[in-house]
Amino acid sequence: MPDRLQVPPNCDLTLGMVCLDKSEPGRTVWRMPADERFTNPAGILQGGFLAAFCDSAMGAASVTWARGRKVRSANAELKISFLAPVSPGGNLTCTAQVISGGGRVAFVEAEVADDEGRLVARASSTYILAPRG
Repeated sequence: MPDRLQVPPNCDLTLGMVCLDKSEPGRTVWRMPADERFTNPAGILQGGFLAAFCDSAMGAASVTWARGRKVRSANAELKISFLAPVSPGGNLTCTAQVISGGGRVAFVEAEVADDEGRLVARASSTYILAPRG
């Protein structure tokens, strides 16, 4: 595993993710376009893309929560609930927050809202933190 990390990672670039705020340790806010490329045959955003959006935002929150320690953050499990369909167009905002954890583990939750502020997904995940370089 290389010591250098690519920031932003290719997955975030593919999704068009932009970090809006990471000023508070353990909390990040991200924006992603509800791009037509991410729709399923029914014409709504496919859940896997929303899950990837949440995973990236929560992973970033876990890294900022490490408070200056250089860590790698690996997702150990992820649960997501889809609360409303998302049509293409506009933007989505994901807010991720570390809820609890220690030196090696962080439990993180995320919410995704559309441009109207409607909650469309909620996720939770456990991240394993390991020292890096």
